[in-house]
Amino acid sequence: MRTYKIFDAFRIELRSRDHAPPHIHVVGPDFHALITIRDLQVLRGTITRRALTEVVAWAEGRRDERMAEWRRLNERD
Repeated sequence: MRTYKIFDAFRIELRSRDHAPPHIHVVGPDFHALITIRDLQVLRGTITRRALTEVVAWAEGRRDERMAEWRRLNERD
């Protein structure tokens, strides 16, 4: 697991040996959501509207970086 960004009330993580589709984990004190890297949609879990807005704003320009890192962390033998 690697934390990429820490906001006031939550953090963004990428995890190794994770399942497809490529996604980030957004973890807060009262929520945990999986957000797809490609289209920044909630895949699973719950997230506050405010946190989702912040995540999307942060991630929009970083899709290629996050996708490359997700692939590196989740290479299959």
